Amino acid sequence: MTIQWFPGHMAKARRQVTEKLKLVDIIFELVDARIPQSSRNPMIDEIIQHKPRIVLLNKADMADKERTKEWISYFKKQGIQALAINSHAGVGMKEITALAKEVLAEKFDRMKAKGIRPRAIRAMIVGIPNAGKSTLINRLAKKNIAKTGNTPGVTKAQQWIKVGKELELLDTPGILWPKFEDQEVGLKLALTGAIKDTILNLQDIAIFGLRFLEKEYPERLKERYQLETIPEDTVELFDRIGTFRGALSGGGVIDYDKVTELIIRDIRGEKFGPLTFEKTEDMQ
Repeated sequence: MTIQWFPGHMAKARRQVTEKLKLVDIIFELVDARIPQSSRNPMIDEIIQHKPRIVLLNKADMADKERTKEWISYFKKQGIQALAINSHAGVGMKEITALAKEVLAEKFDRMKAKGIRPRAIRAMIVGIPNAGKSTLINRLAKKNIAKTGNTPGVTKAQQWIKVGKELELLDTPGILWPKFEDQEVGLKLALTGAIKDTILNLQDIAIFGLRFLEKEYPERLKERYQLETIPEDTVELFDRIGTFRGALSGGGVIDYDKVTELIIRDIRGEKFGPLTFEKTEDMQ
């Protein structure tokens, strides 16, 4: 299965980000803490180049805490400051401004030495669709300024938002890259909801999710579906889950579409607890 999704407004967004880059001091790169690498758009590195940045690992409440700590250490080793946040609950909001001040301290000291009056930090928020940018902006601004939604592609224009006296944010639409060279990246994005379900083969996504759980969190998988063992055969695994959860059609036959939907819903709905689908050691 090849997953590609590059609506027209995203090509325009890339041009807009490039054009507005000179107006900002720092980039806030928002990623999904469950897939810290796959939710980073490689085009962003090309576009922002050496501009200071902070990686914000959003939805940290849904991710494995120990692995999130490992990812923060990983980014710091790359020379990039990182912070775990939960924009939905407002966790980590004060730390964002504080860390931005720390990263930009030398720049603002130089400006002060030249007699330039202090001003608010100007930041651009970038990230893939459904990473939670609008929710983050609304939390920082403490009011509903940015449009939010639990489907990708809600924000389609740019706007400046004042956050107190210390920070000004430039929101941008989410940008996906035209083609995923590694199809596993596409599967991870799909499983966590970054790509619209209507363009996917959901059964492939469900199977990927199950096999990930089997490898990394087998006890959680067994407990959720009351499995003594995890069948190697995918059809048998679907059958056992379908039977246990009553995902049946007429005549007691397993409804594989229903099984597919409930598996994806359980993963996205945290029924297996906090999950992180990537490890830093995989980056070697």
